[in-house]
Amino acid sequence: MDGNVGLTAVFGLNSIGDSRRSSSLFAKLFKFVIYTVAKHNIDESHGLSHAFNILLHANKIYESELTKYPELAKYEKVIYVASIVHDACDKKYMEVEVGLYEIEQLLFRENMGLSSSDIAAIRDIISTMSYSKVKQHGFPALGEYQHAYHIVREADLLCAYDFDRCMIYQMSTHNSSIEDAFDDAIRLFNNRVFRHNDHGLFITDYSKQLFPTLEMQCYERISHWRKLLNLSI
Repeated sequence: MDGNVGLTAVFGLNSIGDSRRSSSLFAKLFKFVIYTVAKHNIDESHGLSHAFNILLHANKIYESELTKYPELAKYEKVIYVASIVHDACDKKYMEVEVGLYEIEQLLFRENMGLSSSDIAAIRDIISTMSYSKVKQHGFPALGEYQHAYHIVREADLLCAYDFDRCMIYQMSTHNSSIEDAFDDAIRLFNNRVFRHNDHGLFITDYSKQLFPTLEMQCYERISHWRKLLNLSI
């Protein structure tokens, strides 16, 4: 058997049919992210790659939780949609209500198989999941969508362990030098990211098991950057 064919069969690397390329849920959502990034001048720290990363984390958390809570399957699509579009209403780049309106228009306009209550829940999830909102107001009460909320929220928290992403944000939005961006990122990680678990922000087993590994990777990345930035060149 040809090696490439074997890998394709094992890992599901077959191409997706043309009929699904432009009409799939993910195709529509990521096209919207690209549009929103361009329209609102969102830098790469909160752009398409971040939407990819939070979706992958959300999927892994969802699959881990599904083994214990099979009823969660009903909310899978809500979890993925909220994950992908969550920064399309970020107050750092736009008026929140403007972003929420554009998201709702997309979800009502496109045929995504979402009910009105699903769309309302997506709005509630993405407008209350940020670190600052949780620290100020605590977790919201979202009824049957509460578990979906925590999955999306935690997926975003796991993405926060990307030290380079934090520096990119500082350099892109505040015109910081890389040295200043490094110092600002250190302060944010010490005051916030490295305290996520201490603050009770992780609820799922997946996140509780993963964050120590992500922390270690951060420390290694910080050490590497510190060494580079101290070079006499």
